[in-house]
Amino acid sequence: MRILLTLALISGLSGIMQAQSVNVMSYNIRLDTEADGVNQWKNRPDKVIGLIKKYNPDLFGVQEAMHNQMLDLQKGLPEYSYVGVGRDDGKEKGEYSAIFYKKEMFEVLVQNTFWLSETPDMPGSKSWDAAITRVVTFALLKDKISGKIFLYANSHFDHIGKEARNNSATLIKRLIASTIKIASGQNENQKIPAIVSGDFNSEPTDAPYLTITNGEHFRLFDSRPTDNLTGTFCGFELNKMACKTIDYIFHSEDWKASNYQVIQDNYGKYYPSDHLPVLVTLTLK
Repeated sequence: MRILLTLALISGLSGIMQAQSVNVMSYNIRLDTEADGVNQWKNRPDKVIGLIKKYNPDLFGVQEAMHNQMLDLQKGLPEYSYVGVGRDDGKEKGEYSAIFYKKEMFEVLVQNTFWLSETPDMPGSKSWDAAITRVVTFALLKDKISGKIFLYANSHFDHIGKEARNNSATLIKRLIASTIKIASGQNENQKIPAIVSGDFNSEPTDAPYLTITNGEHFRLFDSRPTDNLTGTFCGFELNKMACKTIDYIFHSEDWKASNYQVIQDNYGKYYPSDHLPVLVTLTLK
C-alpha cells in the first residue's frame, strides 16, 4: 500500500488520547449533471455552501463531487482545505470522495486514496460487480492545539453491485487496520482513533453495514442512535419519496458520539442535494 510515514510522525503520537471533540459532517452533494434540471449544480452551490457554513463542521467528507464542484467548495469555504482526487484517473477526472478540514485546526500528516477493487493502488480500477469506479480517501490528521492524531476515511460505495459493496466494506476495514498498525509503529498499545464517513448505499440491515460494525479486522460503531430513524437519501423534492438511511459516520471505540442529526434544511420545495447531510460531535473518551 502507498502509505508513507516518517519516524518523526510516529514519534509524535504521544498526543493521541488527549480529550478532544470534533464536529464531523458527511454530505453527498450530488454530482453536476444536466439531467437534474432545476436542481443542476449551477443552481445549488450557494445552498450547499450556505448549509455547510451554517453548521460549521470541523471536518466533512463529500461524495459525488466533480472537479468543478470542488473548485466551488474551495472558493466558498476558504477556511477549509481538502485531500482527495478524482476517482477516474487519480487526479481531477471523475467524482471525488474528498475530506475537507479546517486549516487552522488540523495538519495533514498522511493522505492517500485507494480504489475499492482487487487492486486498490491502481487508479481507475474496479472489480467484482461494480458498475462504477469507487474510492476511499484517507487522511491522518493532527490537531494543531492538542497534538491529537487520528485517521479519517471517506467513501462512496457502488449503487449497483451487491458483491462490490460487501467486498468494499471488508477492504476498507482491512485498509484502516493496516494503516493504523503502520502509523503506530507496530505498537499495539498505541491507539489511533478512526472516523469513517460516506454514502454506503446500504441500509442498517444490509451486509455491508453489518460487516463494518462487526469485530473483524477493526470494529467501527455507528454514530446514529438506534432510535433515530431519520433517512438520509430523500431525493431533491420534499416528500417525493420515502427516505432511506444509507449515509453514515462510523467511529472507533475511542470516540463517544453525541448531538447526532440528519440536517433537513430546505428551500421550499427542494433540498440542496438529493441526500441529507449527517452531522455528529465525536469526543475522545
